[in-house]
Amino acid sequence: MTLRLRTFPVVAIAMIGLAACDTTRTPDVNRALDPINVIDESNLSDIMLTAAAPNEAVAYFQRAVREQPDRVDFRRGLATSLVRAGRADEAVPLWREIVNGNETVEQDRIDFAGALIRAGDWEEAERQLDLVPPTLETYERYRLEAMVADSNQEWDRADHFYEIAVGLTTRPANVLNNWGFSRLSRGDFDGAEELFLEAIRYDPALFTAKNNLVMARAAQGNYQMPLVRMSEIERAQLLHTAGLAAIRQGETDVGRGLLAEAIETHPQHFEAAVRALDTLETEVRR
Repeated sequence: MTLRLRTFPVVAIAMIGLAACDTTRTPDVNRALDPINVIDESNLSDIMLTAAAPNEAVAYFQRAVREQPDRVDFRRGLATSLVRAGRADEAVPLWREIVNGNETVEQDRIDFAGALIRAGDWEEAERQLDLVPPTLETYERYRLEAMVADSNQEWDRADHFYEIAVGLTTRPANVLNNWGFSRLSRGDFDGAEELFLEAIRYDPALFTAKNNLVMARAAQGNYQMPLVRMSEIERAQLLHTAGLAAIRQGETDVGRGLLAEAIETHPQHFEAAVRALDTLETEVRR
């Protein structure tokens, strides 16, 4: 559910109050109120980065940057919000300006690397991470290092960084899922299955890990649904995944049965499974 902030009434009241005082405020009063404005802006910026819908946050920081282009915190907020909104290509030039500026901090380079990875520029992302001092040991830094190592098929290095990243966060489900997918892509199905199960233990709602777990089991010829918590809709989707995997591996009858079960399980019309089953039946009749 998207949280939409309703700041208008507060802002409107503040503006009315300030307008009423304009005739009596002195320059000293104005200067005294400046720190309050800075605090309010900082709090609102934090809310926009964590709770607001991504495109709302982009709009907020775009206005802020237009009004105060010298504020590096607003430019950071805009770049971060663009990445959250799936607009990494637009964020990359902003991050580049920030890391080349006079007010940059090491975290900026890590965030820049993250934007570069989302934009598909793995080589530049690796170069940026190489510029981060080794003394800066954070979850985000090692998560990105692991992803870059994966892209280079440096498996030992990737495992090393994934392990460090897991140890640096209290919410490791997503990085465990990424690590499991890395193992899956290498053909280490047992190792992948263990990591997906661990990810689900940390976050039972992480459907991506459940789907990946089904793929890892299917790759080993095991099409039974795993013993993890799932809704009817999730079960139907996972049966669909297992069915497609069985068909790709030449086990057509198994796949047909799994697709039929997926259609029966889903509480609504399951169009993707119906279409897959219809396609399979058509090919069989030819």
